[in-house]
Amino acid sequence: MTTSFSLTPAAAEPILRVAQRNLRLLKTVPELADRYADVDKVLTLDDVAALPPLVKDDLNVALAHLRPKAAGSATWLFQSGGSTGSPKVGYAPTGFYMTGVYEQWRPLDPDDVFVNAWGAGRMWGAHFLAAAFADLSGCQVIPIGSVTADEYGDWLGLFRQREVTAIGGTPSVLRLWFGHARAAGIELPALRKVLWLGEAWHTALDEDIAAVAPNARRWGMFGSTETWVVGTNTPDCPMDVFHTLPAQLVHVGPDGLLDFTTLNPDMLNPVLRYQTGDAGQLVDCPCGRGPVMRVLGRRDSVVQVRGLGLHVDDIVARVEGAPGVARAQVVITENRGRASAVTVLLLTDRTAEPDLADRLRRELLAETFTLSTAFQHDPDAFRVTAVDSLLSNSRTGKTSNFVVREEA
Repeated sequence: MTTSFSLTPAAAEPILRVAQRNLRLLKTVPELADRYADVDKVLTLDDVAALPPLVKDDLNVALAHLRPKAAGSATWLFQSGGSTGSPKVGYAPTGFYMTGVYEQWRPLDPDDVFVNAWGAGRMWGAHFLAAAFADLSGCQVIPIGSVTADEYGDWLGLFRQREVTAIGGTPSVLRLWFGHARAAGIELPALRKVLWLGEAWHTALDEDIAAVAPNARRWGMFGSTETWVVGTNTPDCPMDVFHTLPAQLVHVGPDGLLDFTTLNPDMLNPVLRYQTGDAGQLVDCPCGRGPVMRVLGRRDSVVQVRGLGLHVDDIVARVEGAPGVARAQVVITENRGRASAVTVLLLTDRTAEPDLADRLRRELLAETFTLSTAFQHDPDAFRVTAVDSLLSNSRTGKTSNFVVREEA
C-alpha cells in the first residue's frame, strides 16, 4: 500500500506527528467527530491510507470551528469556496509556506524583472503567494494584477521598455496577455520565464508564447487554496507532472483520486487526506530528477444533466480539436437544480468557417449519448455559440472548462 505514496515510510513516518496533531484537531469538530471516533493514531503510511478522506465541505466545516491563528506572524484569510457574499475561509501565515517551495524550485534569480499578473484582492491568495516567492528570489517585481481589456497595449509597452524577463499568472490570464501581444504585433525578446499556477496549462498558449517571446519557457506549480503549493515542475518536465514538496504527502487512492496530507508543522489548515477532486498517478519524470505526481484531470468534471453524466472535459477536448476553435467552455444553466440548457461557447480564430458553430452542434448531438438523450424533446436547449470571450472568475482570473448558472 505504501507504494501509492509520494514519500517512502523512512521519509514520511518520522514527521507524521503533524498528521497526528491534525487528527486530534479534527476530532474536536462536532460535525466530524463520528468519522474519526475509532481512529487514535497516525504512525505509519498504512495508518494514513486507512483514514477517511476530507473534501472541501468537510474542511470548511473544520476551519469554521477551529479558526486557526499563526504563531509568529499575521494570519491571512483567503477564500476557499463559496460566493463573494459569504466566502468560506482558509488560513495562512505571512510567507504562505513559500520557503519550502523556494528550497526546491528556482525559476527566478536576482537579475529578473518579474510581472506578477495573478489577480490581487477578493481574498484570493495567488498574487500574495507569488509576491512572497519573488521576495525570496530577490528580483525586481512589477505587481500588475488584473487589468481591463483596453489597458493591455500600454502595459505591454512598459514590459518591453523595462525588459521584463519573467511573468506569472493563471494560464487563462496568461493567454490574455500573450494573445493581446500577438494580435498587436508586440514582441518581448527579453522574456525567458513564464510561471503558472491555478489551473491546468493550456497548450494553445505555446503558439502565442513562441510568437511573442520565443526564448520563454514555462515553470509550473500545483496546489490549491487549502493545500497551498504541493509540487513544482521545470521546463524539462511534462506540463502535467509535478515534483512534490517534502512537506506534502501525496496518496493515490484505489479510485485514482489524489489526496494530500500536510507534514508542515506551520500549516494552519488541517489537511489530512484532503481530496481536491484531481485524479493522478505517481510516475518517473523524464527530467531524471526522480518520481513525480502526474495530474490526470479533475474527476468532478462529470456533471449530471437530466440524470445522465456529461463528461465536460471530453466535450471541451473534442471541440477544441476542431479547426478554427481556440478555446471552448461548457455552460450549464439550471432551474431549481435541473439542467434546463447546455451551451458550448467557442473562442474562434481567423481560420474559423462561418458555419462552424452550427456544424459542431450537429456533430456533438450525433456523437454524444448524454446530449442527444437529455435534449431529445427540446433539442434547442443545447446550443453552440461563438463569443468574443469566455466566462471567467472575476476574482481569480481563472477560466474553467465549465460553468453552472442559475436560470434568470
